[in-house]
Amino acid sequence: MSSPMQEIQQQPAFGDAERAAVYRAIHTRRDVRGQFLPDPVPDEVLARVLAAAHHAPSVGFMQPWDFVVVRSAEVKGRVHEAFRTAHAEAALMFEGDKRETYRGLKLEGILEAPVNVCITCDRSRNGPVVVGRTHIPTMDLYSSVCAVQNLWLAARAEGLGVGWVSIFHQASLREALAIPADIVPVAYLCIGYVSHFYRRPELEAAGWLPRRPLEELLHFERWQGAAGEAGAALVGSVRAAQADGEAAPR
Repeated sequence: MSSPMQEIQQQPAFGDAERAAVYRAIHTRRDVRGQFLPDPVPDEVLARVLAAAHHAPSVGFMQPWDFVVVRSAEVKGRVHEAFRTAHAEAALMFEGDKRETYRGLKLEGILEAPVNVCITCDRSRNGPVVVGRTHIPTMDLYSSVCAVQNLWLAARAEGLGVGWVSIFHQASLREALAIPADIVPVAYLCIGYVSHFYRRPELEAAGWLPRRPLEELLHFERWQGAAGEAGAALVGSVRAAQADGEAAPR
């Protein structure tokens, strides 16, 4: 068994172009619903994206995820019907104009996307005691979400759009995909090449919700702690970084 010292690699900071590419993927990632093209996703591209998801960080190196790859029209149809039922119920939870706005939103691309992937969490993997999960048992679910984000960013770098569909009864999604009762569906993702990416998230552009300024979400030393001199300097840097990000080419 090798020692940790034998595993050390020199990891200098990325060069300017590499660093810019990482931030470009982050800032231009979009939740895609209606721009999917029918072009198939080559296996080698999908494999790279899934490998990126599998290299996500996980607490205790538990790797609690599995990936259900869906390409058949029959299975997509079952999932879409589960979405339609939950979507109709969700509309009734909003009031007045908000309800009509909600009904007009395109919130999935299940049938249009050539590939769908469901990322799940096996909460029993590696037994009941896992490093880092001893006192916060939901860390396995949070780790699975890291796999979602890794997949999303890798897909963006490959020119693929991804849409996260979350309007389901979990029991209905389990039934559509034959997922065992002890496995948790974490994210149902629609994946494919797209005609375009929007400059801003669709829900922001549609006026559903605005993007919150990062400086309003910062706390210092404790919840609602005052910024102080050092914090004020950070807030200034945050504002400059956000301005640079908004001005960067998409």
